[in-house]
Amino acid sequence: MLLSNDRGQLRRFYFTAWRKYRERRPMEPLEHQVAELIARHPEYHALFDTDPDRAEAVLQRDYLPESGQTNPFLHLGLHLGLLEQVTADRPAGIRAVYQALRDRCGDSHEAEHRMMACLAEMIWQAQRDGALPDEAVYMESLRRLV
Repeated sequence: MLLSNDRGQLRRFYFTAWRKYRERRPMEPLEHQVAELIARHPEYHALFDTDPDRAEAVLQRDYLPESGQTNPFLHLGLHLGLLEQVTADRPAGIRAVYQALRDRCGDSHEAEHRMMACLAEMIWQAQRDGALPDEAVYMESLRRLV
């Protein structure tokens, strides 16, 4: 489901996962992972609890950094991407960095947020330069966190 370029479809997936979680309905593994991430972010609960009649406006909303807003969908997507990297240990060594940083922080969520800053920077630089992400630079920035 998350292999889509349709922003609305991707965002609806988050809403569906959260609704199933709150209603204690059966969920696919990825839905459960998304819902658990939302649960760890109480600042987003009101957004995902939006009345279905008003949800379309939320789905279409742009979150622009210059207006000082964090994009909750991007934030949660970075969590998902990072956790996938850690699970697959790709790039090689990222799992060890995650474990060391989690132990240092005493909190996996804080460790993820610190690592996500490096991930976002790598993505931004690749887009800016019109190049592939540089895993070596990424891993070096992650290792400096520990």
